Amino acid sequence: MRKINKKIITYILCLAMIMGNMFILSGCSKEEEEDVIVLRVSNWEEYIDEGDWDPEEETIELENGTVICPELSLVEDFEAWFYETYGKEVRVEYSTFGTNEELYNQMSMGDTYDLVCPSEYMIMKLMTEDMVVPYSEEFFDTSVDTNYYAKGLSPYIKSVYDELSIEGEPLSKYAAGYMWGTLGIVYNPEVISEEEAAHWDLLLDKKYAKQVTIKDSVRDAYFAGNSIYNKDLLLSEEFINSDDYYEKMEQLLNATDQETVDATEDILSKIKGNVYSFETDSGKADMVSGKVVANQQWSGDAVYTLDQAEEEDVYLCYSAPEEATNLWFDGWVMLKDGIGEDPDKQMAAEAFVNFVSRPDNAIRNMWYIGYTSVISGGEDDSIFQYIEYLYAADPEEEDPEDLVEYPVSHFFTGKHAEELSEDEIAEYTLTTWEEQTRRQLFAQYPPEDVTDRSVVMAYFDKEGNERINQMWLNVRCFDVYEYLWGE
Repeated sequence: MRKINKKIITYILCLAMIMGNMFILSGCSKEEEEDVIVLRVSNWEEYIDEGDWDPEEETIELENGTVICPELSLVEDFEAWFYETYGKEVRVEYSTFGTNEELYNQMSMGDTYDLVCPSEYMIMKLMTEDMVVPYSEEFFDTSVDTNYYAKGLSPYIKSVYDELSIEGEPLSKYAAGYMWGTLGIVYNPEVISEEEAAHWDLLLDKKYAKQVTIKDSVRDAYFAGNSIYNKDLLLSEEFINSDDYYEKMEQLLNATDQETVDATEDILSKIKGNVYSFETDSGKADMVSGKVVANQQWSGDAVYTLDQAEEEDVYLCYSAPEEATNLWFDGWVMLKDGIGEDPDKQMAAEAFVNFVSRPDNAIRNMWYIGYTSVISGGEDDSIFQYIEYLYAADPEEEDPEDLVEYPVSHFFTGKHAEELSEDEIAEYTLTTWEEQTRRQLFAQYPPEDVTDRSVVMAYFDKEGNERINQMWLNVRCFDVYEYLWGE
């Protein structure tokens, strides 16, 4: 009996020790968990480098010694870098969305994020609704070594951000750029001429009936339709040479008055009868397969399409129509619902933006997704070297007749050619194949004449949105209405 009691007592003591240790361990885990900064980030699908590069086929080696061939995803690398840099742990809860509206609906339904990456008009909407937190003054301090965004943002993109404002507040105060580009037309040069692809009314050309596609997006379709409506004015010498050309063009292509909306609706209804389809993502595959010969496309997806087609020995081109092109961009904004007044969260969010803006990481993302980073690199020349890595030709090995000089100085300096010396222009000019003036290089880094006719589509006010949405409903649902009511 005594023996049994000793066993019981020993068992109880052991159990108490185990439970005590578990309590202590549990307490430590809770304390450790409280020390971890949880950063909830939401971004577009397939819009960040996921790592696992093939060393034999994907290693990028630049002339300045930079070697890029990551094993881990950019998110995982950020978590490690943050701890090494700041001595604190951060855990990124990364999620994705498919459209700006999907992101907004998720937030409206109660999903909470700290850092999100919507497009320009949605950023403006979030600013209007007082849903975003401004970046700290320290974030813009170029003397801080880790402030890669402030030090490396393209001067051209910076000027665009600085000039855009909502209710007197500059967009650059609340948004940090990520990717940017133009809206244009991917086309098959074996079928469609360069001149035909240089105008938005290609979408109306009966010669290519049921062989072209247009974006199933009210804003992108409206831009094309409005450009067709105003084609004669947009291409007139008097309009182009006016002192306030950009302001007039911006006002014209962002107009939502009833007359413009009605005229654009009529044009889009005719386009609907001519195109193969309105599409959101299938246009890329349809171009590669040859199902269609032209496709309204964002420049980043155009690069992807051209790359994929080239693997099938099909050589496509990209055009930014002469009337005008939409200058779009996606940018990082911090949300009040998530960040609140938590200084650690804001520090982590700003650090994330800086990390993805580091030139080597900007290159990683561009290589992975095909889009163009807003980062030019500042004093770090990796971005320009990356462009040369992709597109520079050796004049000694190529036929000179196949080569051209292609300046990208506007992106790197923010200045027009007439404001630069010959040496400054030469610093950011590469020798490339003539065909690249219509292909990937043109799509990723458009020349000055294209950026000069690039317009940011604004966030429309309530009345404008109502008119545009009703117009889109009329265009997209007319066949259903006619089928149901026979009118």
